[in-house]
Amino acid sequence: MADWRKISGGVTAARGYRAAGITAGLKPSGLPDLALIFSDVEAIAAGVFTTSQVRAACVDYCRQRLQAKHSARAILCNAGQANAATGTQGWFDTLQSAMAVAQALNIASDSVLLASTGVIGQRIPMDKLNAGIPKVVAALSDTGSDNAARAIITTDLVPKSIALETTIGDRPVRIGGIAKGSGMIHPNMATMLAFVTCDAAVSPTLWQQMLTRAADRSFNSITVDGDTSTNDTLIALANGQSRTPAITEFGTEAEKLEAMLTAVCQHLAKAIARDGEGATCLIEVQVTGAHDELSARQIAKTIAGSSLVKSAIFGRDPNWGRIAAAAGRAGIPFEPDDLQIKLGDFLLFENGQPLTFDRAAASAYLKKAAISAYLQEDTVLITVSVGNGHGTGTAWGCDLSYDYVKINAEYTT
Repeated sequence: MADWRKISGGVTAARGYRAAGITAGLKPSGLPDLALIFSDVEAIAAGVFTTSQVRAACVDYCRQRLQAKHSARAILCNAGQANAATGTQGWFDTLQSAMAVAQALNIASDSVLLASTGVIGQRIPMDKLNAGIPKVVAALSDTGSDNAARAIITTDLVPKSIALETTIGDRPVRIGGIAKGSGMIHPNMATMLAFVTCDAAVSPTLWQQMLTRAADRSFNSITVDGDTSTNDTLIALANGQSRTPAITEFGTEAEKLEAMLTAVCQHLAKAIARDGEGATCLIEVQVTGAHDELSARQIAKTIAGSSLVKSAIFGRDPNWGRIAAAAGRAGIPFEPDDLQIKLGDFLLFENGQPLTFDRAAASAYLKKAAISAYLQEDTVLITVSVGNGHGTGTAWGCDLSYDYVKINAEYTT
């Protein structure tokens, strides 16, 4: 049983944080497009970013800032323009954005972190951004998380938010998060942004290690379409305002905090996969029996990312052969005779042999998951065993529908 409980508040659930989201005119749609998260005190900061060689200016900026200084107070995010592949001027726009936020908040510019999302190759309209920064600062509130969550989305159908609470040293500790992401989603991050706030006191090295592992078990284990983007950013702040003793080394309290951090990241990651462009259901792939966790996750991610598996799920076709094929090409050795495949409660393949199963009932299971997906009540569960090893891993994805092509064919038109 989880040693935490779900609470309201998103990124403002943790003590000492305020947030805001406004319409600054950056999106042609006129929807909210500028978000700010602010800690009342300097907070330990950690980040995980895209592995792409083509990166947005804000990604390089945050990497440099976090290498030089492991703390921050503010995160500004604009939606509408990725500010990626925008050359030298895009870099200057990033620096100017940080300075404008710092001036409006009366803090040092190196305490500001930045994120952007939108169309690659488009600069941020700096006149609109500069006009919007004082407004988003004025709108900061300890109940502003929902507004911030709405202001960071692009093709998402719904905002994504979560907050959890546990007890450390007889005092409550909270972690909250918001995220955006719907398309260009693939392991090793994706077109996704996620911002996490925590009120525990943690050493910079430990906090970064926790976040990296949490990312591997969440955002790096989801896939929608096999594309990784230029702007992927996961930033986590820990400001110590819970007044609990500082966690500086691994132990029971560190494990407890990391487990809750991972749970927050996994909730947001699954919300991204469920909201995949054109998706009708969430797919969860659980792999057991591998040599180690990394191997199990690799098999799970390969299955979840297979276009053939995803298309079969959309067609409500319990085609286990596509699952077996994806597992076999994952690059992880296993004995085919050890392979077992289940779809929900339906055992389809075992000991290297196909089994007789109720195909109509299995197809109905897939249809039920699709109908209930938007209620977040049902998930298509694929369970695969590849041997007797101790390695287990999970990945999440979504089905591949006609609407995915339509959405992306018309993205800039």
